Amino acid sequence: MKGVTIIEDKAKKRRYMQIDLKAVKDEREWIQDLVDVMIAESRKDEKRVPWTTIKARLKKEGRL
Repeated sequence: MKGVTIIEDKAKKRRYMQIDLKAVKDEREWIQDLVDVMIAESRKDEKRVPWTTIKARLKKEGRL
């Protein structure tokens, strides 16, 4: 996409995303979606916590 550059490290791992905000001014929603996908991808190997556990914790803390 014009205005977006992905920068990799020496091991060819994606490390940085450079966004030219002037070039993508009409695509801001798309950029937010892209960032969300990149965050999800970076966390794909993390341990998953069941929703029931999270819900119980939030209730205990009085946040739900």
